Amino acid sequence: MRDRDIFQMALGLTPPWEVEFCEFSPEKKRLDIRLSFPRGSVFVCPECGGSGLKAHDTVDKVWRHLNFFQYEAWLSAKVPRSKCDQCGVRLVSVPWARPGSGFTLLFEALGMSMAGTLPVKTLAGRIGVQDTRIWRMLHHSVDAARARQSHAEVSSGNLEKFKICAHPCR
Repeated sequence: MRDRDIFQMALGLTPPWEVEFCEFSPEKKRLDIRLSFPRGSVFVCPECGGSGLKAHDTVDKVWRHLNFFQYEAWLSAKVPRSKCDQCGVRLVSVPWARPGSGFTLLFEALGMSMAGTLPVKTLAGRIGVQDTRIWRMLHHSVDAARARQSHAEVSSGNLEKFKICAHPCR
């Protein structure tokens, strides 16, 4: 089995995404994995969900991934921008990272789980990123969780049901 096949399976990549090549540098303590898609692949519009869209052009993107043993791992790809008849030209969503993040979903999950027990500066040092990037990740997750919450049933008459104290001094 080739290294590309191993990383393809380990990353859980599904078509059209595939591992193009891997480069390991013990001197730099780094593993770089380049992802790509075959020419003619079709994608889904990230805005309206329209399918069967061809790549209009590509944008180079890089994401920090979980360490490979003690070595930093990085994913990179030319991410397609597809032209949707309804939405125009949009950057395609990739399955391993949320839009706008420089981290993979697995790396974010690790960071979020560690953030519950470590100060942000300590966490940043342990996973090798700047604390400002950790704060952006935390703010995104908290904002997303708050957006999913509904407080429609809360009223001053049913605070006991929600175990909310009506008196801030208590």
